Amino acid sequence: MKPVDITSVVDHIRETVQSHRLGVGSYARWLWQDKKNTRNLDEDEYGCADAMNILYTISDFPRDVVERAACVEHLQAMQAADGFFRSKDGHHHYFHTTAHCSAALELFDAAPLRQPTELSELLQPVKLEAFLEQLDWNHDPWDESHKGAGLYVFMNMTGMATPEWNMRYFKWLWDNTDPETGFWRGPLAKIDSKAPLFHYLAGSFHYLFNHEYAHMPLRYPEKVIDTCLDLYDNDLSKRNFGRGAGFSEIDWVFCLTRASRQTAHRFDDIRDRLERFAETNLDWWFHLDWAKDEGVNDMHCLFGAVCTLAELQQTLKGKFLSAKPLRLVLDRRPFI
Repeated sequence: MKPVDITSVVDHIRETVQSHRLGVGSYARWLWQDKKNTRNLDEDEYGCADAMNILYTISDFPRDVVERAACVEHLQAMQAADGFFRSKDGHHHYFHTTAHCSAALELFDAAPLRQPTELSELLQPVKLEAFLEQLDWNHDPWDESHKGAGLYVFMNMTGMATPEWNMRYFKWLWDNTDPETGFWRGPLAKIDSKAPLFHYLAGSFHYLFNHEYAHMPLRYPEKVIDTCLDLYDNDLSKRNFGRGAGFSEIDWVFCLTRASRQTAHRFDDIRDRLERFAETNLDWWFHLDWAKDEGVNDMHCLFGAVCTLAELQQTLKGKFLSAKPLRLVLDRRPFI
């Protein structure tokens, strides 16, 4: 793979974020309405949080003290009295929105104003494990991971978690890793799984970035790599994978790259698939209709695609050239 200058792509990303700007610290998630008229075109939790995430990634993060304070105030004001953040459109469970906004505030070395006290009971022995056990691992591991991973994030971002609680969290995940795929929960053969394998990959991505944040080991990193490569070879590479804004791509890339940091298993195969994927992804970026594309109209989906770009640049050294290196927010704190 030859080196590629992505400066023009980064410029488009910057311009797109600015087009969503409603005022200092205030951003909309969408610029235009959908056919069902379901989108909130005003200030939005994901619009504000993702604008900050993207600006951090491309090194355009606010430096002015007054502007930074306004960004923090806008995000903090979105928190409800019970300590949770809830999106106006309802696209995500409030655990996801709470974790996402809490993580965006952390970029400013700030935090939510209130702790979600309703969850304080999960600090009690066995309550955490019971919560993780009751998630719908059989049918919906992807969306349910927003709860299981989001819980860890806002418990830590708000200072509720103790070191002992965190160790219990990671022990449960260690004990419930699938030895065949390396994903959570497992073994899949014993839980009578009804969900597609990629849904377990995407769900596991959320638990994996918590592991990365806490510098915790994976139980079966070789199996994660094998499963990611098999999915790419037998499914993903035959579809439009890499040609759209969203989170599926960063899910796959991150699982593969971060598992590879814990083992030398199949290094050449990993490099080969990442380069093949990167060429597809770059072709999409360079032929994107920025004015009409539905994906980049959505600030949240654009953020997912920007994360993919950042992780590829970091992994494929010297192949993605930009004026400033992209910074993946997951290297600072968990949750996207």
